[in-house]
Amino acid sequence: MSDKRLLYRNIAIWEMNRLTDETLNCEIGTGTMSSEEDSVENLSFSAKCNGNNGNNEQFRKQMEIQRLRNQAQALQKDIKEKLTDELNTLFEQFITDVEQYERLEEQNQNYVFKRSISTSRKKNGELPDKVFLPRRSVLTELFEISHIKTIYHMFVAILIVFCLNTFVYDIVHEGRINLNFEMMQWALGKKSKVMELWVMMQLSTLVIVYPMFYYWANNRPAGPAKWIDYVVLSFYIAFMLAFLVLPVNYIMENALPPASTVIIACEQLRLIMKMHSFVRENIPRVLNFNNKKDDDSPTDEVMCPDFSKYLYFLFVPTLIYRDDYPRTKTIRWNYVVTNFGQVIGCLFFIYYIFMRFCVPYFHNFNQEHVTPELLVMTVFGCMLPGTLVLFIGFFAILHSWFNAFAEMLRFADRMFYKDWWNSTSFSNYYRTWNVVVHDWLYTYVYKDVCRVIGRGNKPAAMACVFVFYCYPLFSQVIGRGNKPAAMACVFVFSAIFHEYVLVLCFNFFYPVLLVMFAGAGFGFMFLTDKGVSRSWNVFLWVALFTGTGLLMCLYSMEWYARINCPVNTDNIFDKLIPRSWTCNFEAMENNLKSP
Repeated sequence: MSDKRLLYRNIAIWEMNRLTDETLNCEIGTGTMSSEEDSVENLSFSAKCNGNNGNNEQFRKQMEIQRLRNQAQALQKDIKEKLTDELNTLFEQFITDVEQYERLEEQNQNYVFKRSISTSRKKNGELPDKVFLPRRSVLTELFEISHIKTIYHMFVAILIVFCLNTFVYDIVHEGRINLNFEMMQWALGKKSKVMELWVMMQLSTLVIVYPMFYYWANNRPAGPAKWIDYVVLSFYIAFMLAFLVLPVNYIMENALPPASTVIIACEQLRLIMKMHSFVRENIPRVLNFNNKKDDDSPTDEVMCPDFSKYLYFLFVPTLIYRDDYPRTKTIRWNYVVTNFGQVIGCLFFIYYIFMRFCVPYFHNFNQEHVTPELLVMTVFGCMLPGTLVLFIGFFAILHSWFNAFAEMLRFADRMFYKDWWNSTSFSNYYRTWNVVVHDWLYTYVYKDVCRVIGRGNKPAAMACVFVFYCYPLFSQVIGRGNKPAAMACVFVFSAIFHEYVLVLCFNFFYPVLLVMFAGAGFGFMFLTDKGVSRSWNVFLWVALFTGTGLLMCLYSMEWYARINCPVNTDNIFDKLIPRSWTCNFEAMENNLKSP
């Protein structure tokens, strides 16, 4: 085909040059032959030119047809190539989708599709209940995409660079690699004391709560509230208060370090929420069972769950009690080991972040740290490492740790979080950041407060206390209620418990998180409530970066101010007044100068 095109092209060029020469000759001839004696020659020459013009017009038509034919052939070739590429791409995508579907089918075969006993929405108009379904975590599905997996590899590479940086620093300054990790060993110190307290808390939930509830459920007489109900309720409230106070006293007496304290505080709150969920979910069952027994109507419902179900619930990664959960068929131990390995890697990641971005800037706390200029610069300098700690902590706990225990316990509902990073409003961010805790707050605070306030119109604070302990026995109120007041109760509960963990961890009260969570965070929820534009997602990320920078900066300053600054008072007010605000810098300098 190419040889013919070249031949046609050469012939066309030769013929076009010949016709062009003849045309020029015609034009020159008609312009110069104007005398009478040359009239005969002029006529003959004109006739010749007219004949050539006819042939030229015919040739031009043939050339135009040939040009169109060539363009059509080239277009046909291009279309064939493009169609071939598109078909190949579609076929490869089809093969990829089929392979991915086969992998999902293999993974789904590991699930037992047994729906929990809860329903999505009750017929009487109440708020929907929690529904447990077999599903994977969001990041588990996203990591199957090569682009997202590359981001994971980038974080692994950053961890390797941090390790190499530390090794090079040790070799240059100390002449050897220092692998003692003193700060991590100190923060996670007194492991025997931690295990002792953890075992005591676990045993108290096993040998006190369940036997007490079992005795009450099987010995309660039918009918309205009796004296035994008030006795058991009082004993339960006293036990919960002791469960709050005694571990705190143990922590203070043994001076547990920060990380060990956080472990105990989180376990304490986890067990409190689990015990309340078990009692709250089963009290209506006992009351309904006694009413049916009083009516002499046959029933197959079990009044009190088996101890095995309660024991399973204490360790499964959810805070909502159900008799049955969706389960997997097998345990993938390699998946468990991988997740625990990721938790260990995240611990080292956070350790390197603090050692490189926090300790060098704050351990020599002095008067310059409280100047407005340096304070602003320090806050901006802490935004990136603070946000990294937020990401890594989220990945370590809500993804790796929970998935490891879910796999070991064959718990199939792995929706511990949702795609909070795509949120365009703070309300959606709070709902999707930690689904496990959100479900508990929604079920046992928000819903119950809606019921109580909707009928009795009681103050929100009294409603929270009433609902938390007494509602299951005494309230039969139904309704959606005052939603803003219920939301306020949820935020108050969450902010108080977050601040409680930090107070135990740092051993001082510095309510930065409380103000940001219950103040700015609650206000931003209404500000971005109707945000549908993606620009609100940018606003959310700017707020998160700023908030984490403030938290890391202010808490680090206060921590090292209490190490470097002299004690102002010897009473409880020293724990309540920020020492970074009231530091006596002259006395601190004198103490540093003195031998």
